[in-house]
Amino acid sequence: MSHAGSQPNSKADDIMGTPFVCVRLAESFDQIVAKNPELIIEQSATGEIVFMPPAGGESGRSNSELCFQVQSWAKRHGGYCFDSSTLFCLPNGAKRSPDASWIAPERWKQLSKGDRESYPPICPDFVVELRSKTDRLQDLQDKMNEYVNNGARLGWLIDPIYRDVYIFKPNIDVVCLQDCRQVSDDAILPGFVLDLTAIWPDSN
Repeated sequence: MSHAGSQPNSKADDIMGTPFVCVRLAESFDQIVAKNPELIIEQSATGEIVFMPPAGGESGRSNSELCFQVQSWAKRHGGYCFDSSTLFCLPNGAKRSPDASWIAPERWKQLSKGDRESYPPICPDFVVELRSKTDRLQDLQDKMNEYVNNGARLGWLIDPIYRDVYIFKPNIDVVCLQDCRQVSDDAILPGFVLDLTAIWPDSN
């Protein structure tokens, strides 16, 4: 185990992936999005525009499966599931779009209709980031720490490259599950078991 933001195992210092492209621009975030609707854009808490690379085929397939499993559970349990196209305004000012997320019904319904239709000013209760080959592990770990520091009760960072899952929770050491087939947390997601065998890439 390790504290959030440190290195749970030796794989955390791998050099695979490329840094996110972060720049400061004179235009506002909304202006940039309006002029470039085809781009995948986030914004850091310090105001930098973060350009995200598009997903490759295997990452897209895995992310679709991830959202399907979370959505199927949410329909039975309640609450609201969101995919990577949803941008959330976090309390620290960052604008982030996790690969999959879930918000408890009572928290979502507290938002106004206008807030729900725009970039919701809320951090999801549960967030998932799925690492692709273009992602640096440390960058994603930093994002997971940001989610937890802004109100997420549970975060899973799924690394298909090594078949690891990093579990982030407030005030608890990060846990790394290695080469696992499923992951769950009944305290926060009662009855939900994520089948990782459907998310891991085909070895063929």
